[in-house]
Amino acid sequence: MKLIYAIVNNDDSHDVSSALTKSGFFATKLASTGGFLMSGNTTFMICADDDKIDQIIGIIKERSRRRKQYVPAGNFAGTEMHGGSYPVEVSVGGATIFVTDVERFEKI
Repeated sequence: MKLIYAIVNNDDSHDVSSALTKSGFFATKLASTGGFLMSGNTTFMICADDDKIDQIIGIIKERSRRRKQYVPAGNFAGTEMHGGSYPVEVSVGGATIFVTDVERFEKI
């Protein structure tokens, strides 16, 4: 048995959650914040049998897309400019996924 931690941009959270539910997977959702842009994320915790891991990761990949976004350069530590800041293009979205072994799982 494995535990998947999937950190997903809030813009994709609903689609990921719906797709997982339609496929019969249950997830615990936690609100989280990214450290780089301080933007909102959702962290999904999903416990599943080993043979279902690739299917779950596939669902998350399909529903989490990377996109470009412009943010003021002053949002980054050490890049503050006097007299205003210029926009910088950054890549946001997608998912960060961790898979760990589960020693014991109980649903009471």
